[in-house]
Order: sequence, then structure tokens, then C-alpha cells
Amino acid sequence: MDSNLLKIFTTVTKSKSFTLGAKKLNVTQANVTLRIKQLEKELGYKLFHRVPKGIILTKEGEKLLPLANEIDKKFKEIHMQMKNINSQDSLIVASTYTNASKRLIPFLQKIRVDFPTLELELIRKTKIPIVKLLLEYKIDIGFINHEPDDSEIMVLNKFDNELLFLQQKDSSVENHTILAYEENCAYHSGMKKYYEHIGVSEYDTIEIADFEVILACVELGMGESIIPKSIVEKLGYLEKLKTTKIPNSVLEIPTCLVCRKDNVPQISEYLKNIDID
Repeated sequence: MDSNLLKIFTTVTKSKSFTLGAKKLNVTQANVTLRIKQLEKELGYKLFHRVPKGIILTKEGEKLLPLANEIDKKFKEIHMQMKNINSQDSLIVASTYTNASKRLIPFLQKIRVDFPTLELELIRKTKIPIVKLLLEYKIDIGFINHEPDDSEIMVLNKFDNELLFLQQKDSSVENHTILAYEENCAYHSGMKKYYEHIGVSEYDTIEIADFEVILACVELGMGESIIPKSIVEKLGYLEKLKTTKIPNSVLEIPTCLVCRKDNVPQISEYLKNIDID
């Protein structure tokens, strides 16, 4: 069976339309219709019912869909692993929002100089999606916070962060409200651990997806946060806030450059030694 037929099938299914599926595949609707009929002939049953608003899967189509998705995933894995088997022509890089602010730019500047012909693609995510993307072979490397706990992921390089606990300056009233990214952010989790360390058991949470806004809110007394010193300094808030250095023995949030163990980039030795601090 031609794997392209299954790709057309999954694309049409997701699009819920032969016309929209054809547009995504950049082919004509007639071509899609013909290929679906070819697949149906090979399998011996209809895959779609036509309805006024488009198409829906037949019972046989519903059974085929998860199998087709799995095959499509395997072909993507093969493509990812074979693409750079002899040379590093491209690199798909994902970064958490934290590291996008601190390390991604110097990383890109350095790698662009050292590998001027390397094709780079960037994705910004938080820790859990990045690990998921690695496991699914959708990216080559990723910057995450904390060392990975998945046995299929390896650390190429590790960078330490000096962490500061931030509060409003010159305030006699403490506002135990966590100001951080979403729940799965390492600094959000770090705040909870630090509160536990200093004996704070009751607190509120405000999710803010921007370090500069978080720092401004801390300055206004709206809550407290943990952010690497380098970012606080870069954004000009080091003297505006009450800062407490957090010892590594209490809380450690390193930046790790990671990849899949079975999909190590050809330039892994370079990545293991790159200095972007």
C-alpha cells in the first residue's frame, strides 16, 4: 500500500472536507477524490460518508484512522532520523519562554557564524510540550528547565542559573501571590517549592506570560516571583526590587539542552561544548 494514500486519508479526515484536504496537500480535489477511491478499492470498503457539511468517517474509516496516524508518525520518524544521517543540513530547535529570553539569541548568533549554511527552524514552547516534541521526532534539540526524567532523552549541555526570589521593595506587607508562567513552568513549580521551604502554605496564583510584566507586577506589590538574576538585570529591575538569592541546595533550575538518545545531531560535540552564558 502506498503510504501517500494514507497521508491523503488522514489529511482529508482532519479537514473534514475533500476540498480543504486538497488545499492542505496542494493538489486538486479531483486528485484527492481519485486517490481516496484507489485506497478504498485496495481495502475493499468505503471510508467516508458524504453529508451536507462535508464528510464523516464510515465505521471502517474510524478503524483505519488510528492505524494510518501511526504509520504517518513512523514515516516522519524515519524522515527525521535519515535527514541528517551524514551531514547536519538542518536543525529544528525548541525553547522554553525563559530560555528564549536568555540563551536562545546568543545560541542562534553563535551557531549562525559557525554553521552559516545550516537551516534553522525555531519553536517556542514550555517544558512538557518540548519533551513531547522530542519524543515524537518533531524537533532535533530543545532548551528546557530542569534535567529530563524521560529515559529516552539525553542532556547535551547544562547551564546553571542564579535564582532570585523577588518581592516589592520597601514594603512591610508581604503578598504571597505567585507571579509566573502557566502551571507546568519550572519557575511556577519552583515558587511552590520555595514557599514550602520558607513555610508559606497559603498563596494565590496569577499566570503571566511575560517576564517584564511579571517584574512590573512585583514592583507594584501584586505578588512575588522567582526569576534568574540575568533576566532581572537585563530588564533593569535589579535595583527596583527586594531580591533574595536562593541557594542551589534549596532550589536549582538549570537550563538543559536536550535531544533524543536515538536522534543525536551530527553536531552534538559542538553542542556539548557551546558557551552561551
